Amino acid sequence: MHGSPHIVSDVMTHTVAAIGSGAAFKEIVRMMHDWKVSALPVLEGEGRVVGVVSEADLLAKEEFRDSDPDRRTQLARLADLAKAGARTAGELMTSPAVTVRADATLAEAARAMARARVKRLPVVDELGMLEGVVSRGDLLKVFLRGDDEIAEEVRREVVSYLFPEPGSAVRLTVREGVVRLGGHVRDTSLVPVAARLIRAVEGVVDVEFDLSGRPDLSADASSGRDSSGREEGVPSS
Repeated sequence: MHGSPHIVSDVMTHTVAAIGSGAAFKEIVRMMHDWKVSALPVLEGEGRVVGVVSEADLLAKEEFRDSDPDRRTQLARLADLAKAGARTAGELMTSPAVTVRADATLAEAARAMARARVKRLPVVDELGMLEGVVSRGDLLKVFLRGDDEIAEEVRREVVSYLFPEPGSAVRLTVREGVVRLGGHVRDTSLVPVAARLIRAVEGVVDVEFDLSGRPDLSADASSGRDSSGREEGVPSS
């Protein structure tokens, strides 16, 4: 099989808004507003990612604006209180940043987002230098693939590989990303394998099967028996 999964570099945004660790509070707010993003990577040196500042980090200042100073320690975590008094990106940021490499698969990026409960991940190289950003929306781009394109890949990479003719006759249809295989196959034990491989194809929403096995007549032919079970050239009694 020759297919390969899409990777982060296929879908990520290369032009990225980022800030230095010394950026002031209002500068961060303005940049988020101008770039229409909910989080910004924080950089040091030549572009090494050291953290991320999100809207949630900034909101702590507003959240505790009118609270009773004597009750703050009772009402909030110390980290929240620190961010409520923060003035710079270095004081506000979540560090270390959760990042992903450009050669990671989309599934790996999705798992990292889910574990960290974030909407965007900075994409970094082997030295931690910023290369781009990948968002939830970027990961969903694979579902924009057309049904014909999905069908061609499934036929080439799965059906022809697991259920080659002769011996199998498989009908393949794809509608709104749902792949359906019908017909007859020589080896039904390969159906679970086919399901796993098809679901790994980018853009596939689900897979359905209506496959049945068919008798393997090649064994009878090689043994010198016809389809009735009699040996060829031997009259029936």
